[in-house]
This record gives sequence, C-alpha cells and structure tokens, in this order.
Amino acid sequence: MATPSTAPHQRSDTAEAFLDAAERLLKDVGHAAISTRRLAAEAGANQGLVHYYFGSIDELFVQVLERFTDQLVARQREMYASDAPFIEKWRAAWDFQEEDLEAGYSKIWMELQALSWNRPELQPRVRRVNEEWREVLREAFGSAAAEYGLQDDEFPLEVLVAMTMTFGQGYAMERLEGIDTAHQELLGWIDSWLQSLEERRRTR
Repeated sequence: MATPSTAPHQRSDTAEAFLDAAERLLKDVGHAAISTRRLAAEAGANQGLVHYYFGSIDELFVQVLERFTDQLVARQREMYASDAPFIEKWRAAWDFQEEDLEAGYSKIWMELQALSWNRPELQPRVRRVNEEWREVLREAFGSAAAEYGLQDDEFPLEVLVAMTMTFGQGYAMERLEGIDTAHQELLGWIDSWLQSLEERRRTR
C-alpha cells in the first residue's frame, strides 16, 4: 500500500515524472537494465529523489504497475457495464488485449511478476493486481451467465475465470516471445461457442 507521501492523489509532478520514466524503461529495456541513475536521467530529475518519493526502486516499479492497472481496470469495467451483448464485450476485451500489448502493459506486468519471484515482499502487491483482474472477470462472467440463463454446471464461474486468466497471460507471454501459433484458432473456437449461446438466448 502506498505511504502518504506516495499515495496517487498526493504525488508531486516529480514523482509522476519518475513513474512515467519507469513505465517507458520497463517497456523498452526491462527492470534488470534500470539503475537509479538511468531512471533519473530519463525522468530529468535528481536520482536521490527516487528514494525520497518511493523508498526504493522496486516500490517505484510496483507503483508503475498499480497505476497502469487502475487505468485499464476502469476502462474494462466501463466497457462491461454497457448494454451490448456479452459476445461483443468479449470481442472488445480481446481488442483491448492487443492494445495493452502494444502499450507495454503486458510486458510490465510480466516484468513485475518475474521481479517478485526473488522479492517475496513484492508478491502480495503483484497478486493483488492479479486479483483485481479476476474480480473484473467474475463480475463480467456472472452477468454473462445471467444473460444466457446458464447454471453453474454449464458455466462454472471460477473455473472460467481461472481459465481466462491463465490463457490471457500465456497468450501475452507467447506474443512477447514472437509466438502466435493457433492463437486465432483458439479465439475463433471460443467465439463460436459464445455465438451459439447468443443464438440460444435470442430464441428463448
């Protein structure tokens, strides 16, 4: 949790500049290549201010992920709150996945997960990001089950949330590695299944 000096609503322009710089560098070169000196040069600020505002460079990295996540979760919730059929929301969500890959969010999330493997103190923060996305999916899939009139045995909510999270992160990782084997075929298969549910809904 952010301390009073680093809480989002109290961040100074300098703190925001550090976050912006770290976001760019995490996307471009990864956490292992970022020193305090390099970060300060990118931000155009004194390197001693990194510790003044954030306590550590790891804390700064986590706040980059949390800030980015807050923006995207808000976007996702707004999209899922629309009156469109669920299948259209699902398609929009995967368009967002492509946007997030391009914007660097997926890479930054992967970078912070890798960093937390050897920094146990960071793991609760990274897990919290994972849980935020799971909660978005729970809400969306719960609404989809009601929309399609599906029971738990036909549409097991937590199973589908876990499957989507696992698939989404695996999809992002492979795309970052230049792999896209059968991704479109899998998405097409899911789309066909949702289309059958949509057609069944319309004929009820």
